[in-house]
Amino acid sequence: MEYRHLGHSGFRVPALSFGTGTFGGKGELFGSWGNTDVAEASRLIDVCLDAGLNLFDTADVYSGGMAESILGAAIKDRRDKVLISTKATFRFDADDPNAVGSSRFHLLRTIDAQLKRLGTDYIDLFQLHGFDAKTPVEETLSTLDDLVRAGKIRYLGVSNFSGWHLMKSLAASERHGWTRYVANQAYYSLIGRDYEWELMPLGLDQGIGAVVWSPLGWGRLTGKIRRGQPRPEVSRLPGSADYGPPVDEEYLYRVVDALDKVAAETGKTVAQIALNWLLQRPTVSTVVIGARNEEQLKQNLGAVGWNLTPEQVALLDEASAKTPAYPYWHQAGFAERNPSPV
Repeated sequence: MEYRHLGHSGFRVPALSFGTGTFGGKGELFGSWGNTDVAEASRLIDVCLDAGLNLFDTADVYSGGMAESILGAAIKDRRDKVLISTKATFRFDADDPNAVGSSRFHLLRTIDAQLKRLGTDYIDLFQLHGFDAKTPVEETLSTLDDLVRAGKIRYLGVSNFSGWHLMKSLAASERHGWTRYVANQAYYSLIGRDYEWELMPLGLDQGIGAVVWSPLGWGRLTGKIRRGQPRPEVSRLPGSADYGPPVDEEYLYRVVDALDKVAAETGKTVAQIALNWLLQRPTVSTVVIGARNEEQLKQNLGAVGWNLTPEQVALLDEASAKTPAYPYWHQAGFAERNPSPV
């Protein structure tokens, strides 16, 4: 396993990390992902550790806290062998007006609850799951800084922020001397390259490492979906497509056609190629993979230890290229002074 620095920090993380969205299976969304229990989670973690993957990503809202509890039980007595990444911001309790957002009240309470569910006294990487426009960034950042100084959190990151959300927060941290964000957990895939327009240049400029979620495009790049073939019966898509990133079908098939061509050249699976493509992109610190079972996990772990050729990368780039939104298409015309990050 390759290890990379998380943004501009001394913290090294594996190129692949494991997402626990399949742990618990509570509710319509997470039930469509999987329902891994403690015993199966322990076995999956064994496989990960054997492969050198030691970073496990979760969140308070995954199956209403069950994912964190299952992860905590599965790593009991081996906390020193693993790194834990978790998130909070989204509503956790429908009846409590303060059980949402990034206020001091909510963050202090929810992180204590997360530590209890995880069975640990510190979180290696804590990320805000989304931007809270109703809480001043100074309130959020001062609270997170207090938690770092108290030893409850070691590194900070964000997820699903716009570029200006992140830049405003970084400016406030610099102004007040507070602990800085070093990670951005963002959606990025061969069928979702919006990350490259603004967040990647920001990451390069500010030293923010990408923690990539849904690298297989919400399950569309597993190799099970192809032009002219029926959709697979076992898939996360039917139960959760409305929650994930939208993708035009013809565009999807165009990318899958290119993946199939590279698969024939390399002998690798479609999923392994899609993951390897991401691992060669600037700013990417770690790619979060998920798996319903051990077989899927081992297949995804096969994305490391080799690299696509420049010609294969170019083929995939061309197949997945889209005209970006304004002002990015305009900026692309002035590459002399505003070069593309890739």
